[in-house]
Amino acid sequence: MTKILVVDDEKAIRETLKEILGFEGYMVDIAESANAALQLINDTEYDVILSDIKMPGMDGMEFLSKASQIVPDTPIIMISGHGTIELAVDAVRKGAYDFISKPPDLNRLLITIKNAIDKGNLVLETKILKRKVSKTKDIVGDSPGIIKIKSTIEKVAPTDARVLITGENGTGKELVARWIHEKSHRASAPLIEVNCAAIPSELIESELFGHEKGAFTTAIKQRIGKFEQANGGTLFLDEIGDMSLSAQAKVLRAIQEGIITRVGGDKQIKVDVRVVAATNKNLVEEIDKGNFRMDLYHRLSVILIHVPTLNEREDDIPVLAEKFLKEICEDSGQSAKSFTTEALTELKNVQWSGNIRELRNVVERLVILCDKKITAEDVMSYSNPSQISFQSELIDVSGFDKFQDFKDFSEKVFLEYKLNKNNWNVAKTALEIDIQRSHLYNKIEKYKLRRNLPN
Repeated sequence: MTKILVVDDEKAIRETLKEILGFEGYMVDIAESANAALQLINDTEYDVILSDIKMPGMDGMEFLSKASQIVPDTPIIMISGHGTIELAVDAVRKGAYDFISKPPDLNRLLITIKNAIDKGNLVLETKILKRKVSKTKDIVGDSPGIIKIKSTIEKVAPTDARVLITGENGTGKELVARWIHEKSHRASAPLIEVNCAAIPSELIESELFGHEKGAFTTAIKQRIGKFEQANGGTLFLDEIGDMSLSAQAKVLRAIQEGIITRVGGDKQIKVDVRVVAATNKNLVEEIDKGNFRMDLYHRLSVILIHVPTLNEREDDIPVLAEKFLKEICEDSGQSAKSFTTEALTELKNVQWSGNIRELRNVVERLVILCDKKITAEDVMSYSNPSQISFQSELIDVSGFDKFQDFKDFSEKVFLEYKLNKNNWNVAKTALEIDIQRSHLYNKIEKYKLRRNLPN
């Protein structure tokens, strides 16, 4: 539910606005002074703030300035019985969303609040979208292994040398590949990614080289493959250790000759592609087992970059955790949170089997479940998923006969938690969990989720 804070030293106005806005379906908190309001916004997230200007002690303009620093993305509407054009202009110049004279026209007030809420949702959505389309994220850390990787990228990226990146799942191999492309002379051309482990062996050749119409039963039209899409740019073959031997032979030919042939076709197509590959497997062992071609391995491994595990670079963990904490709070529209020194130390003691990906998931879990200060006890409680209970109750999986029943139960619990966390702001929740608003409404109806209103 949308939450509004009303700040006014006049009790009658506070109570009237609370009653009117409550009747419109908003949750309303009230504060009789600017100082009391500042305490509230430090502890609670509001979608809109309404503030009087003329108040004893700290006035509304000073409150506007301080509140804007604490919650820069929250729209603040100023209200005053001494309204002048100069005052309204000054308020807007200092960051107010709008200015309304007392006594406020009810229709105008409600429209302004609705527009302010829409603006807040758009600001949040824009932040998330900007992050998604922004330049490649930095490789964070100053451990010896990371310094070596950064140095190698600087030397290798400007060349066309093929690179093989090795390392466990979740260590950041894709990020290394992106930086090799970003710093190369091919940066203006596309970086095309292929997850070789996610594509069935019978489809990998069509995915890489494309196919002609009628090449096989489902080939109802011509398809351009990843090699052609990456022409002039970089092709990133992730988890190449899972590629079939027949596809490996064709990839080897494409690398050697710069020529491909679509499945079902005989036309030779020249391609200019830099290949960067990655794997979590030991390819030398895979060669001995007969699962990987030695000649392809030597073609790919002109430059070898090994990405260390998170446990091998534990001094980078606090920096990564702080970075993830800031990103997650911003993306979810939550007020800033922080780690205690002891919490950061405890994060270094965790055995990160899932590496950086697992660390980010744990930080997101801590943001959701913990207070503004994340402590060492929080880290110990929530860093191991097997120890987590929902609302202090462990789920008894023996009560589920079918996998779909358990999935439905888990989805219902997750959605209910997210909706309550966002005060039943459906738009904000849909944006946060990355589904369409209409889809979320359908889920609410499917699971008969209902908002628990305060008494």
